[in-house]
Amino acid sequence: MSLYSFYRISKPSEEKIASEKVEGEYKRLRGLTFWGVTGAYALYYVCRMAMSVVKQPLIDEGIFTAAQLGIIGSAFYFVYAFGKFTNGFIADYCNVRRFMATGLLISTVVNLLMGVLGLLQGWTGTSTMLLFIVFAVIWGVNGFCQSMGAPPGVISLSRWFPLDRRGTYYSIFSATPYLGKSLSVFVLGLVVGWIGWECGFIFSAVAGVIGSVMILLMVSDTPESRGLPSVQKLAGEKPQKADSMPIKELQKKVVRHPGIWIIALSSAFVYITQHAVSEWGVLFLQKGKGFSLAGATQIIAFSEAFGIAGTVLAGWLSDKVFKGNRFIPVLISGLLCLLSLGAFLFTGGGYSLNIIYVSVFSLAIGVVYCTVAGLMALDIVPRKATGAALGMVGLASYAAAGIQNIVSGIMIDGNDFNFAPVSVFWIAACLLSFLIPVLSWKSLRRR
Repeated sequence: MSLYSFYRISKPSEEKIASEKVEGEYKRLRGLTFWGVTGAYALYYVCRMAMSVVKQPLIDEGIFTAAQLGIIGSAFYFVYAFGKFTNGFIADYCNVRRFMATGLLISTVVNLLMGVLGLLQGWTGTSTMLLFIVFAVIWGVNGFCQSMGAPPGVISLSRWFPLDRRGTYYSIFSATPYLGKSLSVFVLGLVVGWIGWECGFIFSAVAGVIGSVMILLMVSDTPESRGLPSVQKLAGEKPQKADSMPIKELQKKVVRHPGIWIIALSSAFVYITQHAVSEWGVLFLQKGKGFSLAGATQIIAFSEAFGIAGTVLAGWLSDKVFKGNRFIPVLISGLLCLLSLGAFLFTGGGYSLNIIYVSVFSLAIGVVYCTVAGLMALDIVPRKATGAALGMVGLASYAAAGIQNIVSGIMIDGNDFNFAPVSVFWIAACLLSFLIPVLSWKSLRRR
């Protein structure tokens, strides 16, 4: 079997499910697939978050500077951005089960390798500059593997869910990054504090193995591959012209759609804001506010947990409360996000108050993230070109996240851990993240 044959979208099964069993089997397989990709994608995030948790120990031990950590982090995001773009287009043609599992398995190996290399460096006294180069390279490899997670996950929703339910389920799926981040920051913070930073990577690898098994055991590629009718027939949707068009032609239409470029730009600023807190929040709380590693990781973990509520709330708010209007919840949540981030960065307060600040921030940015980077894009593109839209938005988003890592690291180092200048940068990105889509609403109306 060729590599192309192994990864291409599954052919319809010759064995068809009996008509009286179709509805029950469809719901069963749809549920398994949804929870399989959702749970696995949360564990994908565990395999990318260890670097955020181990920053302080790496700085304290004199292994890396904040600027070097920013470069390592940016290597991940730049490669991830490229991978998100290419894999988004490729995944439209692929077996999502095999594609998604492959990315997580390789990411697992990368995390294990980084943990082992860290242990060897401690035992052998290997040059920290050599370790820096190796970490930057293999963390970049991890970035490409991680970009194989979201496209097949979102495509599986398009293949298994009707249009009138996709927003709600997409918002639940979009909550998985926050679940993964919360689990990572809290549990990895304990592991790193008790055993050492190297074991943070090794624990992430264990999570990756669990996620890979979930994909292989629970996820189905398409309803047709399991002997079921297509989701359009199952949901009684009216046939659209796009349903019969070649994927390549639909992808070209996506690239030419001005709304996708507006969403991509807005999403870039969402990711700068979101990843600034995820990547540098623990260090900010330690250096800027004097918290211990345990206290700082707990505060950020609480914030990520509230992000879950924000993304789930996004679908409900826009679908039910505002009757499909995506712009009102973005404006309201964007303002809340701006105010809470400003309070977190520019005021003091103890443990409880900082939890409130970052929790409100994560709740609000969760709504903005899910609506702008996901629901708005899905509203204006054909079902069969979902991956292409996700790829374009992902390219802009993670390129911006990579630039943020470099700029933030240099600003933090250059100002001797005075976080005021970099805080202004983060606040400005937050403001633009919701103003751009709100002011461009005419180009983002549903197709």
